[in-house]
Amino acid sequence: MRSALLNIMVQAATKAGRSLSKDFGEVENLQVSLKGPADFVSNADRRAEQIVFEELKKARPTYSFLGEEGTEVKGTDGQHRWIVDPLDGTTNFLHSVPMFAVAIALERGDEIVASVIYNPVMDELYTAEKGGGAWLNDRKRLRVANRRHLADALLVTGINSRGRPEDLHQLKQLAHVTPAVAGIRRTGSASTDLAWVASGRFDAYWEAGLAPWDVAPGLLLVREAGGTISDQAGKPGAIWTGNVLAGNETIHGQLSKLLQSVK
Repeated sequence: MRSALLNIMVQAATKAGRSLSKDFGEVENLQVSLKGPADFVSNADRRAEQIVFEELKKARPTYSFLGEEGTEVKGTDGQHRWIVDPLDGTTNFLHSVPMFAVAIALERGDEIVASVIYNPVMDELYTAEKGGGAWLNDRKRLRVANRRHLADALLVTGINSRGRPEDLHQLKQLAHVTPAVAGIRRTGSASTDLAWVASGRFDAYWEAGLAPWDVAPGLLLVREAGGTISDQAGKPGAIWTGNVLAGNETIHGQLSKLLQSVK
């Protein structure tokens, strides 16, 4: 049974997801235009954030709000804050790739206590509450994969190409990790990556240079699915440092050592 808070989050995510689904159906038609669909997708992103903001504000008017599209509101509650990415996987959406999500986390004090990640095209709704487990479509209890050796593991990561120091360092990590594992994927959606680690589809995930809304929704899913999530050195604070490593305890430890060996 979902709590009232989680029901609010699910309602906001699914309503925004319906809006994105309609817009997603139009993107392919815009690919042939000279201007391209970029402006259209930016507007879709902002519309989705506004939908989430209005739904959450209506239900909990005193809570703070931090959104990827720039919406930031300081609430009077002082304890609760929504952290939202209304369209995680914008580049996928822009290119008609159906791997994107509406991602919402609820922060209470200094911890994440509820999360929703919703892919409307695949109709996958990931939910988690502190102490209540992680679930897919309210039916399947999620558990991280049980593999014990990196050589058997399928990993996922994100690589930016902006030339920042962390981007160049991650390319070095990629070259170092690739021979040690069964395979590496890149989906283009951090919240999806973490949800798929929680569901056991991927054995581990690492990335750097992320924002709080990239990390917060998936963090609780991984933990409630029995996984470990931290920064790449095994320390807490991944939401705010943007330096993330997630997986089952064994693979997490092995990958952390491997990543730290890359200078």
